[in-house]
Amino acid sequence: MANAVLTTSVGSIFDDLPEFRYHFQQTYLNQAMASVGDWIVYYEPRRSQGGGRQSYIAMAKINKVIPDPETAGHHYAYMDGYLDFDQPVPFKDGQHYMEAGVRKADGTTSVGAFGRSIRPIPANEFEAIVRAGFTRKLAVWEETDAALALQAGPMEDLACPDRPLVEQVVARPFREEAFRRKVRQAYRNTCAVSGLALINGGGRPEVQAAHIRPVAANGPDSLRNGLALTGTLHWLFDRGLIAVGQDLGLLLSPQGLPDDLPRLLRPDRKIRVPEQPEDRPHPEFLAWHRENVFKR
Repeated sequence: MANAVLTTSVGSIFDDLPEFRYHFQQTYLNQAMASVGDWIVYYEPRRSQGGGRQSYIAMAKINKVIPDPETAGHHYAYMDGYLDFDQPVPFKDGQHYMEAGVRKADGTTSVGAFGRSIRPIPANEFEAIVRAGFTRKLAVWEETDAALALQAGPMEDLACPDRPLVEQVVARPFREEAFRRKVRQAYRNTCAVSGLALINGGGRPEVQAAHIRPVAANGPDSLRNGLALTGTLHWLFDRGLIAVGQDLGLLLSPQGLPDDLPRLLRPDRKIRVPEQPEDRPHPEFLAWHRENVFKR
């Protein structure tokens, strides 16, 4: 087993859904097979249209690699344990590269090495990227949440020599806190359905982070699998009384909705989404909720 870096981006020509699967060419089969059973980090390059973050953005574990039954010379790596980083980790800071292997002797970037979609990475560099991805500054109102997560493993700086790094980040309280924080941040503490931003007297946002595909149904802790919802709307969404259509319009179940629900909805009956395309709900997760949870 070995750690690796996998390149991914929104709008990829490959059949990727990084939370679950990574589609790649035969060229990278040996590297992918070497990482089965181990953890990888995802890297987002600069897109051809510009705007790519050139940063490491998430981590996941490769469970298996199988041939693509539809396209010769291609394969799928299937993932588990996907988790977005709190913050993107730039591939370099000044002359320091997070991956020493993509730096040439003269200090410039090796385009050839960087252009490889799957590339191995030493364990110490993998751990440095993960630590940088989860370094966070907490608001006062977040301290209670942080204290709860710390019971299952450090979450502010992951500095715990007695506990392996990966064991810390797979702990459920840590992942729940990371997911909640990421969703609230992306939606600016505002409910996607009602448009309300409710803040209590202590400065804590009342909006909750809802999984579109639940964790119990193998839903990932991915921002693209999340919605910011007030408590009531979260309850209605989880029970399939409301859903989100392909056009991001709200769907209302004919079963058991309160008569005054329309008063809680945005006037255009569409959900409010994050500004960045890579942060928005993925159509595949929304479709899963409509097909498996929504009461028609």
